[in-house]
Amino acid sequence: MASPDKIAAVAEIKEKFEASSAALVTAYTGLTVAQMKDLRRSLGENAHYRVAKNTLTKIAANETGYTALDPFLTGSTAVAFVTGDPVEAAKGLRNFAKDNPALVIKGGVLDGKALTAEEIEKLADLEPREVLLAKLAGGMKASMAKAAATFQAPLSQFARTADALRQKVEQQGGAEAAPADAE
Repeated sequence: MASPDKIAAVAEIKEKFEASSAALVTAYTGLTVAQMKDLRRSLGENAHYRVAKNTLTKIAANETGYTALDPFLTGSTAVAFVTGDPVEAAKGLRNFAKDNPALVIKGGVLDGKALTAEEIEKLADLEPREVLLAKLAGGMKASMAKAAATFQAPLSQFARTADALRQKVEQQGGAEAAPADAE
């Protein structure tokens, strides 16, 4: 029978999984308390780094549908629960791991999709969400301006051509009207 403490711990971890857009699993053996504090700071404000018991984390992960995390939940395990931009947290982990080889990125999950350590590295190479959105908006604005210019040019050309045709018809219409009246 599970103790109330373990049930509460599973419920808390499950809640963190449900509230997170990403969960990044690491091994932390060999890190000092000071290094763990620095690591938590490097993840940013939108990530919570928690040392977790593997069995309790597996239960919570399975209850939330994150069964892909099972292979990563061995040995010393800590999970970064990311509620904001996962790129920022991935960069924080990667950069910290470069300076502190004791931290090993095992894998994770992003929006329900399993991630390997290599995929987390690629995620860390992306620009922040705000920069990507700004680039997208700029591209869309440029495309709209191009489209407006493209549509504007043919319309003005069409208007000039229509005026020229109307004038020609009026000139020819006046010349053709006289023989029609003669009949």
